[in-house]
Amino acid sequence: MNHKQMTRRGCLTAGAAASLATLGAAAFPPLAFAQAYPSRPVRLAVGFAPGAGPDVLTRVLGQRLGETIGQPVVIENRAGAGGQIAAQFVAKSPADGYTLLIADVSAISIAPAAFSRLAYDPVRELVPVSEVVRTDFILVVPNNSPARTVADFVKMARAEKDKVNFGTFGAGTPGHFGAEMFAEQGGFKVEPVHFRATGDAVTAIIAGDVQAAFVSTALAMAQVKGEKMRALATTAPQRLPLLPAVPTFTESGFPKADFSAWFVLFAPAGTPQAVLDKLNAQAVAAVQAPEVRRRLEEAGFSIAGTSAADARQMIAAEAVRWQKVVAATGFKGD
Repeated sequence: MNHKQMTRRGCLTAGAAASLATLGAAAFPPLAFAQAYPSRPVRLAVGFAPGAGPDVLTRVLGQRLGETIGQPVVIENRAGAGGQIAAQFVAKSPADGYTLLIADVSAISIAPAAFSRLAYDPVRELVPVSEVVRTDFILVVPNNSPARTVADFVKMARAEKDKVNFGTFGAGTPGHFGAEMFAEQGGFKVEPVHFRATGDAVTAIIAGDVQAAFVSTALAMAQVKGEKMRALATTAPQRLPLLPAVPTFTESGFPKADFSAWFVLFAPAGTPQAVLDKLNAQAVAAVQAPEVRRRLEEAGFSIAGTSAADARQMIAAEAVRWQKVVAATGFKGD
């Protein structure tokens, strides 16, 4: 081979490399990255305290994901502000698939409507991987309350001279606006009492410091079965197998009380699509695994395991719905 041939071949090789770099280099590193992902532990943030229903979900899911992806999944409880603290943390994290979020309707669909100065933008800064589960709510009262049915409670609430105190797990949460929706339908006035910690709210309900609350099925079950609080109705479309004696709101004459809390696995926007696809496949498989399904259903969750596209569509619809609910109450968190 002469010098000219070598030079020409070298130029062709260099040119081919340059063309690849220009036309398709962006595709190769993400592909290689996805194939190697994950190569170190993954952080999974949740905006609620240890022991709460969302924390139980996150730990069960995280354990299973760790087993299937071959790396530890480290749970980070960044509790407070109805999940907003955790959502902000993940929204501002590197988009590399190593910092993920379990968030519910509060931080994603309600907060943008209720708070004008939100420190993150869930639409622009977070991308849904999969709706993993959802849970309905139960209207509970202290065990010594005279109300034994929804009709009893509404009659009692209408007779009150002052507003009825409803405990909530924070301003801007489903339980907060669920109480407002129920009060409007029932024709009585409600005074939300916001608690910063889940445990404080539960203690207040049990002690009778508040007259009622909407509590997630996951949290209410043990308290109701232990006769520490009384369940009047569930927002679920049908009676719950684990609490078969509790009627639905539709059965009780309030069909519009049909809200629930969904939980979605999120990643920071900009995370490589191949990584998102891998996470979706692993998350869906995780919640569908028999042992994981059993544990989550026993904790009061119903299994979803949706595609990313279905999760995006659901979130968009929920944003519109909750914007109307928040606007109707006139609530502004800041």
